[in-house]
Amino acid sequence: MKKSRLGATMAFLALVWLAMVRFTEADWWQMGFPTVLTGMLNLTPTEHKDRCMKMEFFIDKQKELCAKYDRILPIISTGAKLAIEECQSQFSYSRWNCTTFPEKNNTFGNVVTIKSREAAYLNAIAAASMAYAITRACTKGELADYCSCDHKIRQKKNQKWKWGGCSEDVRYGERFSKDFLDVKEDANSALGLMNLHNNEAGRRAVRSRMLRTCKCHGVSGSCSMQICWRRLPPLRKISEGLYKRYEGASHVKYVERRRKKLKVVKPEFKKPNRTDLVYLEDSPDYCEKNETLNILGTRGRVCNVTSPGLDGCPLLCCGRGYQTRVKDVEEKCKCQFVWCCNVVCSTCKSRKEEYVCN
Repeated sequence: MKKSRLGATMAFLALVWLAMVRFTEADWWQMGFPTVLTGMLNLTPTEHKDRCMKMEFFIDKQKELCAKYDRILPIISTGAKLAIEECQSQFSYSRWNCTTFPEKNNTFGNVVTIKSREAAYLNAIAAASMAYAITRACTKGELADYCSCDHKIRQKKNQKWKWGGCSEDVRYGERFSKDFLDVKEDANSALGLMNLHNNEAGRRAVRSRMLRTCKCHGVSGSCSMQICWRRLPPLRKISEGLYKRYEGASHVKYVERRRKKLKVVKPEFKKPNRTDLVYLEDSPDYCEKNETLNILGTRGRVCNVTSPGLDGCPLLCCGRGYQTRVKDVEEKCKCQFVWCCNVVCSTCKSRKEEYVCN
């Protein structure tokens, strides 16, 4: 009996290990680091296809999609880089600040193995940033053989203005984002359904914030007609919107009846729509260091002593208190414009107080 239990345990651990290896090998987020991007520039079409098929950060279907497009690797890299930057910007004052570990070949550490609201945000911002990067590349002519401007939008008519110019083709960007990221997910599993939902929420966050820009036309500036086109908003607006969704994310559970789906954990909770983020598990404790999950904790973090928010010392320091330290700072000061055409500044030294979590 003991031997059979031991064998079953060893088999289970082997499966877990294999899953973690596959996860690490297929960590496409690694594309966001500069050292990875450097080797992907100025490749010939043949070299590009070969690099796609050998990319250790992709699963097989991602490799195949990559190989269909010339010059797509740097754009995928841009999508990952943008996603990391936006995540770190939105969480810069949170207990978990979207720490990356490029040396581990596991971008966010094992914290992403928890099906938490943080994992939900990561999937959403990844899908949004990928759609954003592809859409912008289409407009700039970087994928001229595959996409350009959105010409279908010109078929829509309006009495006060008409479509013209180069509308950015967000639908093409969304489609690539879906093909590249959703293919990793198993729609028959709880995690797969969660990730697919959050991926779609990220893409919808881009689409819903598209801007209409217009230019007047007419005799003597009469503006008798306006020519309008659609363009992407700043990505920061999208990441801010997703952060608000993160704060109000819906706690769901996996149910398997006539079909597999996610359902809110309590009937009285609001049912999430397609723009909401969803999560399956509570977040881990980000206050203390956890080497297994690669959580750094908040000891040593700089906090804002006057803020009542997440960056404030009481919340960021998790009630442990903080220390005040004084440091010498050098800043440019007394800047003057000198004809022509320089700005000359002095260097001023000062002492500033800084508050650090215990």
